Amino acid sequence: MTSENHATVKADSAALVMSPTGSTSQAAPFSPSTSKPIQELPDELIQAGWSKCWSKRENRPYYFNRFTNQSLWEMPVLGQHDVISDPLGLNAAPASGEAVSDAGLGNGQRKRHPSEDAQAGPNSFKRPKVEIPVTPTTPTVPISPSTPGVKPWVNTTDDKQGQTSVPAPAPYRPSVVYWDLDVQTNAVIRERAPADHLPPHPEIELQRAQLTTKLRQHYHELCSQREGIEPPRESFNRWLLERKVVDKGLDPLLPSECDPVISTSMFREIMNDIPIRLSRIKYKEEARKLLFKYAEAAKKMIDSRNATPESRKVVKWNVEDTMNWLRRDHSASKEDYMDRLEHLRKQCGPHVASVAKDSVEGICSKIYHISAEYVRRIRQTHLTLLKECNISVDGAEPTAVQDRLVYCYPVRLSIPSPPQPRVELHFENDVACLRYKGEMVKVNRGHFSKLELLYRYSCIDDTRFEKFLSRVWCLIKRYQVMFGSGVNEGSGLQGALPVPVFEALNKQFGVTFECFASPLNCYFKQFCSAFPDTDGFFGSRGPFLSFSPASGSFEANPPFCEEFMDAMVTHLEDLLERSSEPLSFIIFVPEWRDPPTPALTRMEASRFRRHQMIMPAFEHEYRSGSQHICKREEIYYKSVHGTAVIFLQNNAGFSKWEPTTERIQEFLAAYKVSGRSLPSPGPSSTSTGDKDSKPVQEQSSARSQDNSSPVDKTAPDTTNI
Repeated sequence: MTSENHATVKADSAALVMSPTGSTSQAAPFSPSTSKPIQELPDELIQAGWSKCWSKRENRPYYFNRFTNQSLWEMPVLGQHDVISDPLGLNAAPASGEAVSDAGLGNGQRKRHPSEDAQAGPNSFKRPKVEIPVTPTTPTVPISPSTPGVKPWVNTTDDKQGQTSVPAPAPYRPSVVYWDLDVQTNAVIRERAPADHLPPHPEIELQRAQLTTKLRQHYHELCSQREGIEPPRESFNRWLLERKVVDKGLDPLLPSECDPVISTSMFREIMNDIPIRLSRIKYKEEARKLLFKYAEAAKKMIDSRNATPESRKVVKWNVEDTMNWLRRDHSASKEDYMDRLEHLRKQCGPHVASVAKDSVEGICSKIYHISAEYVRRIRQTHLTLLKECNISVDGAEPTAVQDRLVYCYPVRLSIPSPPQPRVELHFENDVACLRYKGEMVKVNRGHFSKLELLYRYSCIDDTRFEKFLSRVWCLIKRYQVMFGSGVNEGSGLQGALPVPVFEALNKQFGVTFECFASPLNCYFKQFCSAFPDTDGFFGSRGPFLSFSPASGSFEANPPFCEEFMDAMVTHLEDLLERSSEPLSFIIFVPEWRDPPTPALTRMEASRFRRHQMIMPAFEHEYRSGSQHICKREEIYYKSVHGTAVIFLQNNAGFSKWEPTTERIQEFLAAYKVSGRSLPSPGPSSTSTGDKDSKPVQEQSSARSQDNSSPVDKTAPDTTNI
């Protein structure tokens, strides 16, 4: 019976299926067979993870526990302890009038197969620490982020019932972890009402994925047909990011209400590849061919477009001159060819751009309007689904909130979640595979365990985990669609800092919050991310550009999109200007100097800049954005560009988390530790960000610049902020 499905009567081998008991129209709860009726289990057993299934091989029912992977022929006895998570029975609650049996399987219960339980016996975790928002005593004092022993946002009655009937599950313990979910937050915000986003649903997410893929295909066809080029790599992904800076639409992924309609990011990237894409050159022959192709493409474009006589004259003369030079000079070096190419681009580039401008703007406009139409379709389908489930969207009254300071908490949705359809789960070696209607998403088992912990910390409407698998499927599908289907496509947009760097940030500067992360790549359990509707159940505080902390210490490693980084700087300076409480941001952006990005230039000139460092190219690492699915040896990669590390702090933040020489030395030492050599990075030690650390004697190759004045160092002025 080892090949049978534990939660369905279908012969889908090794597939585990979680079916919510509340599902109606989408998928009925599992029934073993019409000819073999099986009675419902008591509520206590269902809460403990037990379900009654049918064995097709033995032609009789059996009982399976989805928490422990335990299988029994006889009905489990209430009150009997779980032999996997609690082998000594220390937490067992004996049944009334009966003593708890010994550590073996008493009461005549038999295991279905010894090998199954041997495989499903991972080491149990310690009970997770849980944070819960509590009412503050005064409007100016933030709430406590942690109340030990209390489940998050669960009423007292439910909690008491859960303590007697639900055993602690024994989750999978990953051999290597890249997060520390025990760090409590110091980020303080004003209390906010639940968000009015439509709750996620696999059917809607599947439609959004299909339409987004179709939109990518439209973009590819327009670039190919109108300009004869391939779409610039990652340009569609950066278009999604850039549009969300100005988009006022209701869809979490696709833009629909943007002003202006023409995307500056998409327009710039397409124009850079006209008339041909310029690739990196290693050898002289490659440089010669590239110069020849550029000259031919420029002449062809100017002949086929509606150009002015002056433009035709300039381009044709320069192209002919280049061709003559190529014919007669065979001793030129690679540098000579590249210099000639740069000269040709300067002479012909403006004229080529002028004739291509209208066509490229047409591509940008067309893609935007198709996206807006897709958003209308998706929302209509979503509203219809909610209406069929008797869930009102417009009739809900806004929740009243108090004007008080609280420690930050995950995004909550004001609209109830509809019943979720069935999502299948099975494991292939160390990979969790979730399938809905034939669409499979994958995540490695360690990150799947991480998502379970984040869900346990953050979710308030699904204490039985009945909607967990469907929400995980929606989450992974959303990021999969945003990344794109190409090899390693989009992973750079979700790159993360190495684990030792996060540990140093937490220890030296009190950092407990990531401004740009996701449930898949976050290090702390408190973070901002792109999608509040799917990510809020896993700890997200929502998009950073709409997140307004009053105090705290933050790490900001934004996606490398120029418009998005510029919007980030505007938001950071506004927050620092308004708050008189300690506020600190440590920002990591690429050191792009040719030309310099507006975001980097503005931060270097900011009055809140306290310190700046440059991590040289190829001398530091990032963690891959696809770390949740890639191989362990592929998680860390060398950065091909320099990284600027900038400290932006108000006076109170500088006084509390000053980037002293000792702290900077510790931070730089953490960057020297290669993630590839770490055997098993674990949780960091307790934060000591408010204390000076001991100096180290190591010297770093990174360039460091202190921008604070002597007055700031001795007596920070808190009256000006």
